[in-house]
Amino acid sequence: MTGDAADLAELSAKLGHEFADLRLLSDAVTHPSLSGLGRSTARRAPGFAYERLEFLGDRVLGLVVAAWLLERFPDEPEGHLAKRHAALVRREALGVIADELSLGRHLRLSQGEADQGGRTNRAILADCCEAVIGALYLDGGLASAQALIRRYWAPLIERAAPPPQDAKTALQEWAQGRGKPLPVYETVGQSGPAHEPQFDVRVTVEGHEPVTARAGSKRAAEKLAATTMLQSVGVPLHD
Repeated sequence: MTGDAADLAELSAKLGHEFADLRLLSDAVTHPSLSGLGRSTARRAPGFAYERLEFLGDRVLGLVVAAWLLERFPDEPEGHLAKRHAALVRREALGVIADELSLGRHLRLSQGEADQGGRTNRAILADCCEAVIGALYLDGGLASAQALIRRYWAPLIERAAPPPQDAKTALQEWAQGRGKPLPVYETVGQSGPAHEPQFDVRVTVEGHEPVTARAGSKRAAEKLAATTMLQSVGVPLHD
């Protein structure tokens, strides 16, 4: 067995699935920096690198998690389920699973990408994790992909009983619960070059000192300002 084949067999065992077409798994761990290398012209079709499998895996993960949340939290409203779903399919969650599977060690990268820290790059690991889910779906159907997701995402789905909260939503609910008007957000400044701007946003809640925060987008600055305001009034956020 070649080194590549042994590596793929090891990863396949971690995934708990014996691939009928091991090329799918190979594609799932191949970074675009290697796209088109080492294959015949016939095999240089789009999808040799993980990008197309990532596209598929993202949708499969979203579907499986959505159905699971309906089953696991039958009494929660759609808004709470949406927050849970967003937390479970975001890059940070995918990175946690990629670490559990040691995907960084199995990645196929160009030397340049490897030298730049590709094996520990959180975006690359998240993309690769989605691609692996896509490969499982194509090779073994939804049941195979679902088995992996249910096994590795179970600790994440159980970790936080309260649904994740968006800071702006939490601040709005806090204000309304005390009979106050809705928080008011104002952009009070902008600095930095056009390609990397910084925005200063102020949030005002009746009866409290305004809070100003700075971030690389208005949305991020608003969320940071809301978080700071919540902290100032002693309201915890569930992440």
